[in-house]
Amino acid sequence: MKSIYIVLTDSGTLFTRFIKLFTNCPYNHASIALDPELSTIYSFGRKSLYFPLNAGFVKERKNTGIYKKLRNTTCIVYELPISEEQYERVVQEIEKFDQESHRYTYNLIGLISFLLPFRIRRRSAFFCSEFVATVLQNSGVDILPKPPSLTAPHDFMRLQQVRRVYEGFLNTH
Repeated sequence: MKSIYIVLTDSGTLFTRFIKLFTNCPYNHASIALDPELSTIYSFGRKSLYFPLNAGFVKERKNTGIYKKLRNTTCIVYELPISEEQYERVVQEIEKFDQESHRYTYNLIGLISFLLPFRIRRRSAFFCSEFVATVLQNSGVDILPKPPSLTAPHDFMRLQQVRRVYEGFLNTH
């Protein structure tokens, strides 16, 4: 068995506070990491702190880039045990997104439709939890009770297959 890590965060940005108005949940950004140290965290989100609409596939690090500036970012980390074959497929899925990152955009329309809620699925655009759910689904990790385009960050908190391994400030994990 291997493990992957689902990382839910609250950066406290204006965008996050806006989403909280709809979700009333403590964490509103979802990412996935391949190691317990969270050396690289993969997601769909902003590429620039000052231009939130410049968004897409991102490789985040907890002590550099945006998170270096947003030092009060809180998080909860869940460990998800999976088979070695599923782990390799997760790695391949993430590598595919990374290698073809120019093809993907942030699914702002999908996020808005999710918050309202009605479903709009866009082929090459993702919001954060949709990305994590898609990676899991495409890797044969079928643990979510709904389609990726309807998956919210807090849905990962409700899964019986995950185990909480950390909660606190992201930069001190």
